[in-house]
Amino acid sequence: MASPVKVLIVEDTRVDAMVLSAMVRKFHCEITMAMNGKEFVDLFIEGRKFDIVFCDKDMPIMSGPKAVQKIRAMGESDVKIVGLSANNDAQEVFMSSGADVFVPKPMKFNVLEAMIQEVINKKNNTMV
Repeated sequence: MASPVKVLIVEDTRVDAMVLSAMVRKFHCEITMAMNGKEFVDLFIEGRKFDIVFCDKDMPIMSGPKAVQKIRAMGESDVKIVGLSANNDAQEVFMSSGADVFVPKPMKFNVLEAMIQEVINKKNNTMV
């Protein structure tokens, strides 16, 4: 059986983090949480690997787009990074920083499902 999808949720608002993790849990993913962009970057520096990252925009210490920029600069091109924000102007900032996709908050379940399914399909196709 394929290994579970490794998901990182980078979100400083506890309620938003809980709602998103509850939705992700329905797909039997392995979930890691980070409270800000610095924690997100530190996990990658430690050598942790994730299949998909859901990253909020405005967080203390380091913003989402700044963290995404640092992750991409480290050569992490395989991980799918999803930028999240309630602000409409966030899409441009996330996309220019290297995010794969931007989703306005609150994320709809069917949107999440499609993204997780895409990652599962990609994992299954790369399994040897």
